[in-house]
Amino acid sequence: MSLLTNVMDHSLDEGYAEAAARKSETGVRGMPRTLRAKLGLAAGLVLAAVVVTVGAAQAQISAPTLAKEREELIHRIQKGTGEADSQQHRVDALRDDVSRMQREALKQHGGDKAELLALLSGSTQVTGPGVKLVVDDAKGAESSGGGPRESSGFSDTGRVRDRDMQRVVNGLWASGAEAISVNGQRLTSLSAIRAAGDAILVDNKPLVPPYTVLAVGDGQRLSTAFQDSADGQYLHVLQENYGVRTRISAENEVTLPPAPSLIVRTAKPQAGAAKTDGADTGKGTS
Repeated sequence: MSLLTNVMDHSLDEGYAEAAARKSETGVRGMPRTLRAKLGLAAGLVLAAVVVTVGAAQAQISAPTLAKEREELIHRIQKGTGEADSQQHRVDALRDDVSRMQREALKQHGGDKAELLALLSGSTQVTGPGVKLVVDDAKGAESSGGGPRESSGFSDTGRVRDRDMQRVVNGLWASGAEAISVNGQRLTSLSAIRAAGDAILVDNKPLVPPYTVLAVGDGQRLSTAFQDSADGQYLHVLQENYGVRTRISAENEVTLPPAPSLIVRTAKPQAGAAKTDGADTGKGTS
């Protein structure tokens, strides 16, 4: 009886019983690792799809608002640009009026020296023989992103810098030029050539290459004197070594526009200056 009882109570071997218990536990507690990875990937894809769908829906909803804001911004920019252009036209008109009144005052009080004073101050248009000098960047020149010639004194980018134009203008003055303009900007005793980034400013007005310099003087003699000067040789070095393009020619006639009205805040005419010679009068006006 004890043998039958043992057989009935332990019908399976203990090893089979343990295997069955492990299989049952696996089915209850989890699943194979590969299956779990696949289910996780599927869940991730579903979540990504939901996120993309929600984002697209939100973008579609907010698109009209963004488009409206963009249109408003464009309108504000266009309006501001128009107002700035209008103010600039007004400033130019006022400058022309001031220049005209200055010329009339010179004619009224300057006597026979009025035209000379206007010429020395640059307040009148001048015409005469001279030279035309064109200076341009080298082909394919790129912005260096730094200051102009901090160390070497020359450009390794082939771009014309403000100090180049300063040397060109000073060289022309020293060679005998009587009046000079750069890209239509008349130079006077108060003119300045500066840089703003890669742009060259003449009297705070930006210029773009090529830079056309017109100078009134004895054409051929002025051209020769400039090319033989140190500043002319400097320009030749830029051309030979860095590809800066230059072209100079003597002209039978060049016309320079008047300069914007000059505002003199410190200089005052000397008492009895009208009785002195023309050279002294010219210096006092300049």
